[in-house]
Amino acid sequence: MSFIARRGLSTLVPPKISSPSAIGGAKDAARMQRVVSFYEKLPRGPAPDVHAKGLLGRYQARYFGKNPSAAPLIHLIGALLLFGYGNNYYFHLRV
Repeated sequence: MSFIARRGLSTLVPPKISSPSAIGGAKDAARMQRVVSFYEKLPRGPAPDVHAKGLLGRYQARYFGKNPSAAPLIHLIGALLLFGYGNNYYFHLRV
């Protein structure tokens, strides 16, 4: 087995129980029980939905969430137009 394949498999198994001596044997039974109890306490199922907080978070949830739309492009074009007009007014159009 190549080093890359072994490295890829080693990330799937936690390092404390990846060695053959740690899997079996009565001397490590208490340690194995701690590892098993740790993994039993982990939450199961899909992660709960995260609710957006703040102005940018709500904007992203609304336009980039489950129903993405092209509205952010329209908002960007409008913001650039307003910025460009303000810039032109300040530097060229005011008397």
